[in-house]
Amino acid sequence: MYLDRRLLFVFVMGFASGLPLLLTGATLSVWLTEAGVTLTAIGLFALVGLPYNAKFAWAPFVDRVPLPVLSGLFGRRRAWMIAIQLGLMVCIVALGATDPARHPLSTAALAVAVAFFSASQDIVIDAYRIEILDADQQGAGAAMTQAGYRFGLIAAGAGALYLADVVDWTVVYAGMAALVLVGTFAALLAPVPASAPPSRAPTRALGPWLRETLVEPFTEFFERTGIGVAALLLAFILLYKFGDAFAGVMANPFYVQIGFSKSEIASVSKVFGVGATLAGVFFGGILVRHQGVLRSLLLCGLLQMLSNLMFAAQAALGADLGFLVLTIGVENLSGGMGSAAFVAYLSLLCNTAYTGTQYALLSSFMAFGRTALAASSGWIADQTDWITFFIVSTFVALPGLVLLVWMMRWLPMSRQQAPRAAADAAASPDGAPPVV
Repeated sequence: MYLDRRLLFVFVMGFASGLPLLLTGATLSVWLTEAGVTLTAIGLFALVGLPYNAKFAWAPFVDRVPLPVLSGLFGRRRAWMIAIQLGLMVCIVALGATDPARHPLSTAALAVAVAFFSASQDIVIDAYRIEILDADQQGAGAAMTQAGYRFGLIAAGAGALYLADVVDWTVVYAGMAALVLVGTFAALLAPVPASAPPSRAPTRALGPWLRETLVEPFTEFFERTGIGVAALLLAFILLYKFGDAFAGVMANPFYVQIGFSKSEIASVSKVFGVGATLAGVFFGGILVRHQGVLRSLLLCGLLQMLSNLMFAAQAALGADLGFLVLTIGVENLSGGMGSAAFVAYLSLLCNTAYTGTQYALLSSFMAFGRTALAASSGWIADQTDWITFFIVSTFVALPGLVLLVWMMRWLPMSRQQAPRAAADAAASPDGAPPVV
C-alpha cells in the first residue's frame, strides 16, 4: 500500500514540510543560548512561530492564484511549492548569517520570515497531498506525510546539533537550506493533481474575485454541513488530541522530576520514541484503509486516552527505566496512530475546490487546541501530584471521544466528507500535463 509512487512523493514532501520547524524553534534556542541571549529573549522568540497558527489568513491566495510563467510550466500547486521553497532557502541562509548576540531583532525578523515561508509551504503540500490521492488513500497519505515530517524534524534537530559541534552555525543553517532542495526536486518530478481547484487570477472585477477567493472557501464548509454540524465538527477537531497534548506538555518536566537523567530521556523518548511514533503512523494508515476513518479515530482515540494512565503508573513506580520504555512505546505508538487517522479525517473534510484554504483553517483550529488549551496543564500539575495529573489528563480526552461517538451514531461520514472535486475544476485544468 505504501509503495504507490504518489505516496513516495508525499513522504518526501512531508520531509520538506518538517525540516524548517525546528530551525526557528528548539535548534534556534540552542544557538541563542550559546550566543549569550537572555532567557527572557529566548522565551519571546517562541512568538516567531505565529505564522503557523495564522496561515489560513493567506491560504486563499496560495490556493487559488496562479504564479506568472511558473504555473504554466509546472501547474499551480508545484509552481507555488517551488517558489516558496526558493524563498525558504534564501531566508534560512540569511538567518544563519545573522549575529543573534549583537542583532537579535534581525535574527528574530528572519526567523519570522522562515516561519512564514514554512507555513506557506505547508499550505501547498497539504493541498497537494489531498488532491493527488484517492479518497481511500488518505489514511496512507497521512501516515507517509507524518513519517516524512518526523524525518525532517530529526534532520533539523539532532542532525543540526551534531553538525554544530564541528562547524559554525552559519554553515549549519546553509546545510539545512540545501536540504530544502529535496522537496524542490520532488516538486519538479511529481505529477500535477487532476482535482486541483481552478486558477482564479484577479483579472476581473475585484469584488467578485475577492468573494470567491477569500469568502467562498469558508462559507462552502458551513453551507455543506450546516452551522450546527460545522460547530460540532470544529469542537471535535479542537478536542480530539487535547488529552494527548495536555499530558505531552508536561512529559519532559515529569521525566526530570521523578529522577531520569538527560541521557536516559534522550535515548528512550527522543530515539526509541521516534521509532514507536513512526510505527504508529504506518499502523494508523493501514487501520484507516481497512476500518474506515471514524472507527479508526475511535479506536486510536481510546488508545491515546488510556496511554496517559501509563504515565500515572510510571509516577507510582518512579525512575524505572524498563517501564519508561514501555510507557513511551505505548504513548508514541498510540499517538502516531491517532495522528494518522486524524490527518486523514481532516483531509476528507476538505472540498478539493478549496483544499489549501480549508485544510489550513482546520489544522490551525487543531493547533489552537494543542497550544492555547493545553497551556493550563502546567498550572494543574503545580496544584496536584503527578499521579493525579495524569489521571486528570485521561479524563480531559473524554469530551472529544463522546463527540466522536455521537458523530458515528448520528452523522455518517458520507455527510461530513467533501466532494473530491468542484464542478468547475474539471473545466479549468491546472496548467501542465501530468509527468509520467
